[in-house]
Amino acid sequence: MKRALVIGASGGIGAALVTQLQRRGVKVHPLSRRVDGLDITNEASLAASLGGLEPGYDLVICATGALEGAGHPPERALKHLTAEALAAQFAVNCIGPALVLKHALRLLPRDRRAVFAVLSARVGSIGDNRLGGWYSYRAAKAALNQVIRSGAVEMARSHPQGLCLALHPGTVATPFTDSYAGRYARQTPGEAAGHLLDVIASLGPEDTGSFHDWRGAPVPW
Repeated sequence: MKRALVIGASGGIGAALVTQLQRRGVKVHPLSRRVDGLDITNEASLAASLGGLEPGYDLVICATGALEGAGHPPERALKHLTAEALAAQFAVNCIGPALVLKHALRLLPRDRRAVFAVLSARVGSIGDNRLGGWYSYRAAKAALNQVIRSGAVEMARSHPQGLCLALHPGTVATPFTDSYAGRYARQTPGEAAGHLLDVIASLGPEDTGSFHDWRGAPVPW
């Protein structure tokens, strides 16, 4: 891997991915809302930011996401569900990464291994959902997984050595998870980033369209 594009590079996991990639000798192009004004929910912003980049990235990874929609915490019951929270979750956790895939596909080489990856979440797994709740976040991540699955099918036609992946980073010690710190064991951003890059490196074109956790284990759809 020689070149990588990290979307969401100023966030906890995104910044750690930049650092870990650079330590592995990869030339990284970081993009973020905080530093570059990139708004993944605005297609014009994405087109402007990605349209000026030259193709040839071995990895494009979208490390964006939000746990709360429209200022509302994850819902515990249907009575807490609002249209505003649902729309906000889909905008950030599904529509945004889907538009990144749309505009980043041309940046991936067609003649060698290339990877497009997004940060999904285990709670977006329909098959693994035994607790319920978290309606907006779960639904948005499940929709993202479907985008990745369909994107992999299309990508295989033009990029036969390419991979389109959904990755679950685990619970990472960032402001994103501060409200839930006491419930789950958390990795540092650096640890999570290192694990995710190891998983990416371990997968081949036959794994395109798949969903894996930070240990490399497949996650059910």
